[in-house]
Order: sequence, then structure tokens, then C-alpha cells
Amino acid sequence: MYYIIKQEEEEDEIVEGLRRIWSVHKDAVFALIWLFLGFVIAFSFWFLVLQDSNLLNAQIETYCSINSPSSIAECVTQYSTGTFIGPTGYAIGVPRFLSILENNFYVLVFTLLFSLIFGAGAIFVLAWNATVIASAIGIFTKFELSQIPYGLLRYMIHGLPEITAYFLTALAGGILGAGFIRNGLNNRRFLHVLENVVVLLFAAIIILIIAGFMEVYLTPLLFH
Repeated sequence: MYYIIKQEEEEDEIVEGLRRIWSVHKDAVFALIWLFLGFVIAFSFWFLVLQDSNLLNAQIETYCSINSPSSIAECVTQYSTGTFIGPTGYAIGVPRFLSILENNFYVLVFTLLFSLIFGAGAIFVLAWNATVIASAIGIFTKFELSQIPYGLLRYMIHGLPEITAYFLTALAGGILGAGFIRNGLNNRRFLHVLENVVVLLFAAIIILIIAGFMEVYLTPLLFH
């Protein structure tokens, strides 16, 4: 990931315009998406094979804080013991949308900070996010290994645009940090890089809002 960001920063110094920025960075985004999918599949597989919900207990707590904010303790107890009695107290509609959006923006901010400080550092945030999705897939499939493809489909509908937003943010932070080190604050090239970083962050925020809307209103229509 370090070398991807280094290469993207060098290319970012000579491009401008949203379409051109996307054409330059799309290969890196797709590479990171495939990496993330590998994380999700691997974590989901071993989570379901080992049949131990305590392996991802912290991730289950995160899942419950987003989807069942009014009864987090009961939700964690329910899924950590491997019992599936039907969720209670789940947030719906606008409250759930705002809860999901708040959590996603926290992830976005931490992704930006980690990638800004050390370009490859964002991989830790993204790996954590992959484990949260893996725990959600385990809950959704009720620990049935054969249902992994179905669980992946359910969470990737909104998960792919969501993770794309995080990767754009990671690239933006990494490019900004590398651009500052290479050029300094007063260099015209750095100002050019800064403009492109703002474009990437704006695109990431819009995509993240759309992904949150899909998670709350579209995915439940397709998967009950």
C-alpha cells in the first residue's frame, strides 16, 4: 500500500479535473478493493469455520452499537453466545441512517488521519472494518458456512461503495502527506496536490452518504 500511495502522489502532481483524477487513481482503488474483499472473505471463512463468536466480540459490539443502539448489551450477549433469537430494539429509518452515517464518518476521519501520518497506516483501519463486516456476515448467516456467498452479497451491495469512499480517503491522506514531504507548503506542486486531495475527499463524502442510504433503505428491501 505504501508504494501504491507513493506512485499515486507522483501522478497526482500533473493531473487536474475530476475525470482525469479518477482515471489516474482508479487502478489503485480497484487494487485496494480486491485487497479488502480478500480480507472480508478470509475473516468470514475462519469466523464461521471456528464457530466461536468470541473471536470477534469487539466487532460484534460495534455491529450492535450501529444496528441496535437502544439495547447494545442485550444484542452483544445474544450474538456472543451464538443464539439467534431475533433482534430487538433495532434502529430503523432516519435514526438508523444517522447512526450509520456517524459511525462511517468516524471511520473516514481515522482513515484520513492514519494515512496522513503514515500512508500505509490506513490499512489497519480498513482491516478492522473488514472484521466488522465479517462479524455481520456471521450474524446474518447464523454461522452457516454455506451461506457465506449470500452474506457477502448482502453486505457488499452497500459495502463496496462504502469501502470505495474509505480508499479514496486513504489515497487523499497518503497523497497529501507524501506531497508535503516532497514539495513543502509553498511549492506550486503541493497546492496542485492539495486541490486534488479536496476533490477526492468531496467524492468520498458523497459516496459515503449514498452508501449509508443504500444500507438503510435499499439492502433491507432485498434481504429480509
